[in-house]
Amino acid sequence: MSGHSKWSTIKRKKGAADAKRGQLFTKLAREIAIAARDGPPDPDANTRLRLAVEKARSENMPKENIDRAIQKAAGASGGDNFDEIFYEGYGPGGTAVMIQAMTDNRNRTVGEVRAILTRSGGTLGENGSVSWMFDQVGLIAVATEGQEPDEIALVAIDAGASDVQTEDGMVEVYTEVADLAWVRDALVEAGYDVESAELTMQPKTLLTPEPNVAVKTIRLLERLEDLDDVQQVYSNLDVSDDVLAQVS
Repeated sequence: MSGHSKWSTIKRKKGAADAKRGQLFTKLAREIAIAARDGPPDPDANTRLRLAVEKARSENMPKENIDRAIQKAAGASGGDNFDEIFYEGYGPGGTAVMIQAMTDNRNRTVGEVRAILTRSGGTLGENGSVSWMFDQVGLIAVATEGQEPDEIALVAIDAGASDVQTEDGMVEVYTEVADLAWVRDALVEAGYDVESAELTMQPKTLLTPEPNVAVKTIRLLERLEDLDDVQQVYSNLDVSDDVLAQVS
């Protein structure tokens, strides 16, 4: 696996993942609802739903909010009709950007995404313009907390992980899509602290722009993630610690 999940690492380092609580719960509820709509409304029988519910719990989302999102999707109370869409484009310096959105108004969402890209020196591309630069994989983040990273890696690899990276007290475990839940369960059963387990878009290669361009790109990615309809933003951006210090 050639690309490292740099944007997720950047967010963790600089705290950009600490979204407003209300907005975060809204996004988590949408993920739960779409997962429940597209498969059985039972986390034990629907891997995507199970992962979405576990992510919501890790963010301290109230149980009643989780149950309400599942019930809406199952038709118990006529939930909103959200579509899942991927937008593709380029940021400053040609950085590849993929944007996962869940929306009940495609025109509104594409307009907001295009406006932010344009104002930030980027462009919205056609379908397929940058998706070929990414692979969909499973990503599990495990806190070391005094544990030996090599031991965590061994458990993960034995369970079927395809790659393991260690950085700043975190072990990032990469899996094939179908193996994500299995590897996550193996790590939990081994007693490790799994902070998150989700599907992500992994860049095949990374781009390291000039520092001023890298800062502009980080600001762009943050603005995109602040949109209510945007669930996740993926990029092939690679930056130095000096650049991180500028934006922290």
